[in-house]
Amino acid sequence: MSIQAAELQKKGIVELTIAMVLSGTIGVFVFESGAQPFTVAFCRCVFGAGALGLYCWVRGFFSDTGFTRKTFLLALLGGVFIVYNWAFLFSAYEKTSISLATVVYHTQPFYVVLLGALVFKEKLTAAKLGWVGVAFVGVVLVTDITSVTVSGSYLLGIGEALLAALLYAFATIVAKQLKGIRPHLIALVQVTAGIFLLLPFVDFSGTASIGGGWAWLAGIGVIHTCVMYVLLYASYQKLPTSLIAVLSFVYPVVAIIVDMSVYGTRIHPLQIVGILLICGASLANSLGTSQRAGRAVSAGKSA
Repeated sequence: MSIQAAELQKKGIVELTIAMVLSGTIGVFVFESGAQPFTVAFCRCVFGAGALGLYCWVRGFFSDTGFTRKTFLLALLGGVFIVYNWAFLFSAYEKTSISLATVVYHTQPFYVVLLGALVFKEKLTAAKLGWVGVAFVGVVLVTDITSVTVSGSYLLGIGEALLAALLYAFATIVAKQLKGIRPHLIALVQVTAGIFLLLPFVDFSGTASIGGGWAWLAGIGVIHTCVMYVLLYASYQKLPTSLIAVLSFVYPVVAIIVDMSVYGTRIHPLQIVGILLICGASLANSLGTSQRAGRAVSAGKSA
């Protein structure tokens, strides 16, 4: 690796680490805003669209968007999945905890694997199926029926986190069809669409009493949408997939630490085992996928 490439990779590591740390703090912003989950998601779209629109305008991205009618409609479809994924994840925070909802949400790579097999006829190996099984054993342990007073609301929260992960996986599958378009513009289309998609579910009567919560809502839009996405997209261009997979685990780790520090959430032994199973299986699956991609590239170069 050249000195220049090494410096770019170091910069990418810093960018992605900051982005993952920001991701791990979003639960606090959701709770402290005092707004309902769908209202939070709506405000994220409003403030995020404003910040991303300004960023894209300053960078001159509107001069040649690269969108066709088909890709624009696909971006809108991805927006449907993305914004409802946010709403259900925020709702899962309230019903379970930031820690548990985030870890369960981290099963999303396995949905991508399963959907890839269904949609793109990608080969579903025994190893992939094995890691999917390990991850969902982890989900069962995270639920920890023997150690917590399980209510219908709690189980619904686990279900919402799983649903949010599935919606994110659908968005990922759609994104695979949007090659050659700046991801910042795709995100802008999606959050703008989200304003109209979430509007019917917004509790405007509840927003009158949140006061300082508006600052937290603005933070979710500006910090966790615009700034975080800009850092993510910048880092992806500088890092190999394997390193991205490893650094992505900064997100759940920070979420757990923040949840325990700020809200005093306690995680029971079986839940810890479940967290380790989910994160370990996800990492193994991601690293296995990136290594196969690397071998395919090498084979292509030698042919």
